[in-house]
Amino acid sequence: MTDLPPTQAACPACNRPDVQINKDGTLRKHKQGAVNCPGGGQPIGEYRIPRRSNAGFYKCHTTGELLRSVTTILNQGSPKEALIHWAGKLVAETAMEHLPQLVRASRHPEQAREMTDWLKRAHTRKKEERADLGTAVHNLIEAKVLKSPIPDSVANDLEMRPYVANFEQFVNDWQITFTASEMVVADYDHKFAGTLDYLVRSPLLAAALGCPADMDITGDTKTGGELDARTYDGNVHGVYPEAGVQMSAYRKARYGWMRDGTRVEMPPRHDVGVVLHLRPEGYRLYPVRCGDDVFEAFTFIRRVAEFQTGPAKNIVGPALKTPSVPARKVA
Repeated sequence: MTDLPPTQAACPACNRPDVQINKDGTLRKHKQGAVNCPGGGQPIGEYRIPRRSNAGFYKCHTTGELLRSVTTILNQGSPKEALIHWAGKLVAETAMEHLPQLVRASRHPEQAREMTDWLKRAHTRKKEERADLGTAVHNLIEAKVLKSPIPDSVANDLEMRPYVANFEQFVNDWQITFTASEMVVADYDHKFAGTLDYLVRSPLLAAALGCPADMDITGDTKTGGELDARTYDGNVHGVYPEAGVQMSAYRKARYGWMRDGTRVEMPPRHDVGVVLHLRPEGYRLYPVRCGDDVFEAFTFIRRVAEFQTGPAKNIVGPALKTPSVPARKVA
């Protein structure tokens, strides 16, 4: 059973040790002498850790700045041609698997429209399934890293047991020590923030990647695709170059938040990270470049994302009206 969140905390403004914490994680308003203490209403502890909004921004409680999400930048600014081929293939496979139903529905206009809409959403349904699996795996890894109880929804899921075994095998094979997990990091110069999967240290990885044994290595976990399979363009199925671009931003971030909400400066990280391709049938570990040259590509992608969400919307104007020509008088 996990510990309940604290109900009281010390106020950083007046040092009163027993100020009540509101349900939203802010300190309750209280007096400092005869006047209200400026610490009232301020987020405390883990509530000071920025969270990504639905609009794709993290708000820093320290500076008040809005920092654009790394994943939002990549989604808006980096074309994903492989997803187009994947979506088309999935729709075609779904149609063939349900061919009798499609034929029957084709004879009735209303049913045909319903089946068409259902087919169009095939890739969305699959993405949601993968997202649920990915979330479960990340919860599993975080619990393992923090040595906290595994959520019941994961521990009792037979589908998750191979992932547990293969993750533990990875940790043992490479003598992994985790130094951070699901950590929010930010860079104020480039105004972005994101949540990295983990930072690790490993004498075996350090030897393989050519870095000091006491240097942090950025890591990420992918659960999609198939082990050792390749896409039509030669990429590992489930591990794409965008992973390195994303990790380059996390590596560049100068600040991160500890679990108690304290903001700290990040230590140096190696310019090669690793992606753990975790599947029920096993795992593979891929080195991924994430140095300054890859980060430069991230800055270009950000400019494209800003173009797509800003100036691009005002480039094409409304259709011009046909000019009216005065009628000629007939002599």
